[in-house]
Amino acid sequence: MDYIHEVRKLTGPRKLILNCATVLIQRDDKILFQRRTDNGKWGLIGGLVEMNETYEQAALREAREETGLEIELEHFLGVFHNHDMVWSNGDAAHVISAFFSARILSGEPRIDEESYELRFFGKDELPPLFAEDHRAGLKAWYEGVRYPLLRENRCDGGN
Repeated sequence: MDYIHEVRKLTGPRKLILNCATVLIQRDDKILFQRRTDNGKWGLIGGLVEMNETYEQAALREAREETGLEIELEHFLGVFHNHDMVWSNGDAAHVISAFFSARILSGEPRIDEESYELRFFGKDELPPLFAEDHRAGLKAWYEGVRYPLLRENRCDGGN
């Protein structure tokens, strides 16, 4: 997160617009959630998009970093907002998050420094989620929203 740290050095904790990628990782009709170390609350897997990274690349990277899993993105679920995100250090943001669903290609979930716990939950046993965009994305999933994956482009200098 070097880019975000550099921006925060200039802006301090004031509210910024930040882009995020979030992924609903499924196994056996259950979705993987993480109990976060920054607030102790449950959320989906995801994080901020880095400089020169697409939403899809960010989703794959965040899944690998936060869970140790290699995944394949299956669907785009939409763009959801967390208008009033505040981290434990006081940094504030309006988070705009692209949501994807995914299946596991390889690996077993393992925690990293951002997670106290990773656990699969079925629809009838969902934990309370800390972020409004996570609640909205999960609702869309259970309502059957499924779009083709984005055909993301990267600017190549006009060529």
